[in-house]
Amino acid sequence: MATKRKIGKSDLEVSPFVLGGNVFGWTADEKASFEILDAYLEAGLNFIDTANVYSAWAPGNKGGESETIIGKWLKQSGNRNKIVLATKVGAEVSPDNKGLKKDYIIKQAEESLRRLQTDHIDLYFNHFDDLSTPVEETLEAFTQLVKEGKVRYIGASNVSKERIIESLDKSAKNGYAEYVCLQPEYNLYNRSRYELEYEPIAEKYNLGVVSYYSLASGFLTGKYDFGKQAEGQRSSAVNLFMNDRGKMIIESLLQVAKETNATPAQVALAWLIARPSITAPIASVSKASQLDILKAVDLKLDNASIEKLNNASKYTKPFSLC
Repeated sequence: MATKRKIGKSDLEVSPFVLGGNVFGWTADEKASFEILDAYLEAGLNFIDTANVYSAWAPGNKGGESETIIGKWLKQSGNRNKIVLATKVGAEVSPDNKGLKKDYIIKQAEESLRRLQTDHIDLYFNHFDDLSTPVEETLEAFTQLVKEGKVRYIGASNVSKERIIESLDKSAKNGYAEYVCLQPEYNLYNRSRYELEYEPIAEKYNLGVVSYYSLASGFLTGKYDFGKQAEGQRSSAVNLFMNDRGKMIIESLLQVAKETNATPAQVALAWLIARPSITAPIASVSKASQLDILKAVDLKLDNASIEKLNNASKYTKPFSLC
C-alpha cells in the first residue's frame, strides 16, 4: 500500500484513501459494516470518516447510527490505536439539533465520544457552516475540546472560503485551535469550486484536503446507462450528471481503465490521489466485496492518462453542474 501522508500541519499520518462511514446503519447493517471495517484495516489503511448526523435520513433512524456501529467495532476489535478517526458536527440532525454554537458543539462532542467508545477524536470537522454563529464562538468550542484532550485537530467542511480565511486569521491572532484540514466536494465532474476557491487556500495555509463525493454519488463507477434515467437511492444526484459532459468523462474513464487494467471507480479515485493538494479522497461501500476500489491507492496514472481525464472534465465556468 502507498505511503501514508500527513494532514497539513498536524502530526496525523493517514492512508491516501478515507473510508466513509455514511452508509453504516443505512445501506450497511452492523454485520456488513464490521466486515467492511475489518477488510479496510486488513488492507493496511487507517483513516475513517463519519458524522453525528449519519444516518438520520434513513427511515427509523435518528442520527448517530454510524458512530455507534464504529464504536462497537472499535471496542470489540481493540483497533482504536490503529485508526485515525474523524467525525463531524453541525449538520441538521433534527430541527432543534444543528449548528455551531459553543454549547452545542461541546454537547455533541461528548455524545460522539460516547457513541464511538473512545476518549478522543483525531480530527473533528464542522460539517456545515452556521452563519448565525460568529467564527470566534465556534473556534472557542473547538479550542476547549482540544485543551481537554477530547479532540486532537479540527477541520472545516462546507464553509465558504471567506469564513475559512476569517477563521484561520482569528486563530492566528487569538490562539484558538486552527483548522488543519478541509473537506470539500471534489471529483472528476465537480472540479471548479474546489480548484478555483479551496485549493488556493489549502496550498497557501498548508491545509490537508479530504474530498467527499469522490465518485459523484456513484456516477463515476461507470455503471449507469446513458440511454435511460438512473434509478435507486442516489438516482436524483446521478441524473444531474447524465449529459454530454458526463458522457465524455465516463468515456475517458473507460479508456484509461482499459489501458491500466483497472475499473472506472479505481481510476477516478487514483486521479484524485494523484492531485498534489489532495491528502485523501473519501469513498464508502455497502459491502466488503466492493472494496476493490482500494486498488486505487496503488494505481499510478501516467501524465497522459491524467491529461486525458483533465481534458474530458474541463470546465468553463464555476460550479460546473452543466
